[in-house]
Amino acid sequence: MRISSLQFGLIVAGALLVAGVLAYNYWVLRRARQRAGFALRDADGDITAPRVEPSFHVPRDGLGDGDGDVVPSTAAIPAQDVADARPNARDAPSEAAGGNADATWQIPMDRVATLPPLPAMTRESTDVARGMRRDATHSQPDPEIESVVALQPQVPVSANALAPGLHARLGKPLRWFGRRDSSLAWQRLSPDAMGEFGEIVACLLLADRSGAASRSQLEGFVRLLSELAPTLPATFAAPSIDDEVARAEALDRLCAELDMQIGITIQKTDGTPIAGTKLRGVAEAAGFRLAPSGRFEWVQEENGSVIYTLQNMSGDPFTLDGLRAASLNGLVFVLDVPCVAEPARAFDQMKMAAGRLAHTVGGEMVDDNRRMLADEALAKIRAQVVAAAAALADVHIEPGSPRALKLFSA
Repeated sequence: MRISSLQFGLIVAGALLVAGVLAYNYWVLRRARQRAGFALRDADGDITAPRVEPSFHVPRDGLGDGDGDVVPSTAAIPAQDVADARPNARDAPSEAAGGNADATWQIPMDRVATLPPLPAMTRESTDVARGMRRDATHSQPDPEIESVVALQPQVPVSANALAPGLHARLGKPLRWFGRRDSSLAWQRLSPDAMGEFGEIVACLLLADRSGAASRSQLEGFVRLLSELAPTLPATFAAPSIDDEVARAEALDRLCAELDMQIGITIQKTDGTPIAGTKLRGVAEAAGFRLAPSGRFEWVQEENGSVIYTLQNMSGDPFTLDGLRAASLNGLVFVLDVPCVAEPARAFDQMKMAAGRLAHTVGGEMVDDNRRMLADEALAKIRAQVVAAAAALADVHIEPGSPRALKLFSA
């Protein structure tokens, strides 16, 4: 078939039009990718999204970030839907301590994704950490959560020479470590530690549940070292107080965001009190032990760690004498999420123990409005526990680890 000049012209024009459309579409897509920072390629030549560093800021007033942007707050869930689950145990009074919570809380997933890593170490702390042997079975300095200062004695010294420092009280936990040389692990020092040490480090915890280390506490730490060093004699590089104060405050904000304690309340269905003598018998039969703190503790036999506690709903401590005549309005099982390994498993164990105790005393698991906790509500609580544990692990604070126990101690 013979093509006329008109037909040939139409074919060429159509081809040019299609090519023009394709070229325009490619140009628009490429420009959009460049504007979004999207046109990055991996080793295989595939287009990948750029890495966005997480950022997080909590202003002192809790309302904005200083640039007009509102910082999202934690989301509230009505108490009738979820039991007492508070992410910020630093600020919120526990129900077992007499607090009257009208709502319970969870950590929103969009906020968990933006939690920062632990505050950056100072140069001096980084030097101490370099080459440090990390051994989970031994206590070691932790420059990410402690202000760590190294002392270099002119000659090896005994622990006895450090007595003023070992007995010092600065308002935050103070630890001392020594080693003969850099090829060995640090040894925790006590007044009766044997041997002599060519390297020494002093470690002041930057934050715990009582708050961040204050400027006066950090100044007292440096003053203690400056008074001790000449007596050894030893040299040391004092950290920047401003830097350490900033690290302490940032660490405290981070931990406050991740702090969570879970409470399950037990009350009798007929509203009558629970006899203290019956509680003691049931608790001891279930494996609880009464601690000096006035709480019944359920302890892991393998390592001696407390998994969860059983407390008086009124906040009053239990005593052996007091239980003989006590009439209790309610009991509270409490799980301290950051302080237990495998928090979800611990919650399952606590839930089962609470159910058994409730059945034994003729009660039930209830929320703040004395409504029975259904399986759906308990499943929501467990999901919060899982989310909180994951958020802690994401910032290198493994639940139940020595680091977590330091940061979330009272």
